Amino acid sequence: MSNSKTSTSKMPSHYAYQVRDGKNGKTFWARIGAAWQHKEGGGFTLLLESVPLDGRITLRIASENKD
Repeated sequence: MSNSKTSTSKMPSHYAYQVRDGKNGKTFWARIGAAWQHKEGGGFTLLLESVPLDGRITLRIASENKD
């Protein structure tokens, strides 16, 4: 299945993380998926490996991540 509006890049432009607040102001980040920006820049295709029941989902630019 092909969508001409999505990027053809195999590397994601962003990674999706579940972010949960812990004790003493500490946060816990777990990578849960990736996103690819559409060629025209009007949106993203998001692929999630899991959906968190708590916390929040944060997208980060892939080049900013060290993992």
